[in-house]
Amino acid sequence: MAAASAAAARGLDGVTITVVGAVGEETIGSPGASEVTRWAAPDLCVIGEPSGWDALCLGYRGTLSLRYRLRRPARHSAGPGESVAEEAVAFWNGVVADAAAVNDGIEGAFATITPTLRAMGTTSDGLHDAATLSVGLRLPPGLDTAALLERLRALAGDAALDVEGCQEGYRTDKRSPLVPPFLRAIRAAGGTPRFTLKLGTSDMTVVGPAWNCPIVAYGPGDAALDHTPEERIVLADYARAIRVLTDVLVSL
Repeated sequence: MAAASAAAARGLDGVTITVVGAVGEETIGSPGASEVTRWAAPDLCVIGEPSGWDALCLGYRGTLSLRYRLRRPARHSAGPGESVAEEAVAFWNGVVADAAAVNDGIEGAFATITPTLRAMGTTSDGLHDAATLSVGLRLPPGLDTAALLERLRALAGDAALDVEGCQEGYRTDKRSPLVPPFLRAIRAAGGTPRFTLKLGTSDMTVVGPAWNCPIVAYGPGDAALDHTPEERIVLADYARAIRVLTDVLVSL
């Protein structure tokens, strides 16, 4: 984005292009993006995210981060009742079952809820046993998050269920004034344009509803490799993406 902005700016007068390097994009609360939502809304916004140099992303699912905490008087493993670990597992199974019920009959993964068990553990001080779970859910745009939380709290029973962060899903559409310039620029660079909807979350879900301006996500790279040891970029695609972005900025 910075390279394309520098190239485009040489031929533009009276236009302000602001490039933001937002920190914490994959952390709870997205602190960088949350900070810039306090700025005046721009006329247009392009989120830099790997979608492939010939693809334009129109939406992301949201995310809900939960911490489950259960504490019980210590019990002998041969005694009656369930251990805190078994109760925590039962809660997780209930979360999976609830998501499956909501997803039933829905076509396309973008419109579904996807739960993930990110961490789990148990401790005991000899007097009390405790179990904790870290649970994340990817949420489609338009989901009734309050109703979902109500169901999950019912599943948790007397365990504590803390909301560590929540971002609603966000989706724009092909009628955005940003779309035609990208399609033309991708074709001019030798590509066949395509649209994508991401199953993860990006800063689009933070700034999109706050700014309510035309917005898309674009960038070279393979999103399937994001945040993995295999994350990488093909330099030829990087160069094509700079050309595409430069053409888009000049066109706009």
